[in-house]
Amino acid sequence: MSNVLFDVPGPRAVRRHRIIGVVTVVAVIAIIGAVIWKFQAEGQLSYAKWEPFFTPSLVQLILEGLVKTMLAGALAIVLAVPLGMIMGVAKLSDHRMIRWPAWLFVEFFRAVPLLMLIIFIWSMQGFPLGTIFPLVLGLLLYNGSVLAEVVRAGINAVPAGQAEAAYAIGLRKHQVMRIVLLPQAIKIMLPSFISQCIVALKDTSLGFYILAPGLTFAGREIYRTFGNYLQTAIVLAVIYIILNLLLGLLGEWVQRRFGGESKIELVGGMVQAQPVGGAGRA
Repeated sequence: MSNVLFDVPGPRAVRRHRIIGVVTVVAVIAIIGAVIWKFQAEGQLSYAKWEPFFTPSLVQLILEGLVKTMLAGALAIVLAVPLGMIMGVAKLSDHRMIRWPAWLFVEFFRAVPLLMLIIFIWSMQGFPLGTIFPLVLGLLLYNGSVLAEVVRAGINAVPAGQAEAAYAIGLRKHQVMRIVLLPQAIKIMLPSFISQCIVALKDTSLGFYILAPGLTFAGREIYRTFGNYLQTAIVLAVIYIILNLLLGLLGEWVQRRFGGESKIELVGGMVQAQPVGGAGRA
């Protein structure tokens, strides 16, 4: 069976691809081996450099930082989602007094580098929650603006006939948005929402620059005490990777459970949407 999207590789192409794959694997293994050898030669793999991470006091310090990082990320995400929904819908408003302020808000906070935004908020001082507040607020404003664009694009991706049919039966615009467009757009937006949640969690590491409590702050205390900069960076990186993998798996489960795709079937001369693998289109 032929594929119209690409030509099936012949024997020579298959052999060439295998050779390239083997060379790539060998090169990667060689690079990893060279890095490990260099670490060993510099004494970076000695037990003394890694021993602090097995002491109960440092394990507790890292766990406390992990909890604070997850709380900051979760709070920013929970607040950014409704902000993004509101701003995304506002950008589609027919009223200029609503549409233009929303556009300015979204474009401004999307354009400002997140680290600069966090430092600017932190420089204002006087916050009730200390340095955790500037971090969460910066993440909220930035990610809320990004999600606003996701919402706008998701709503525009819904077939125009859906809204036209709703208007034809007498629904007002706010009813069309709430009942028809948003429920379908959410399924389209789910992958982008999940990806942005992972980005927000990783960006909590920027709290390091304002000494906000979290994993990076705990890492700062560890390497200042023991001088093991490389080991601390590796441990924190592994923790962040595990967190992001778990969040990604959770996102995949949510997408399978609530964001099933739809297929279109022709029934009696009429187009009818049928759910596949989950909830169908509303």
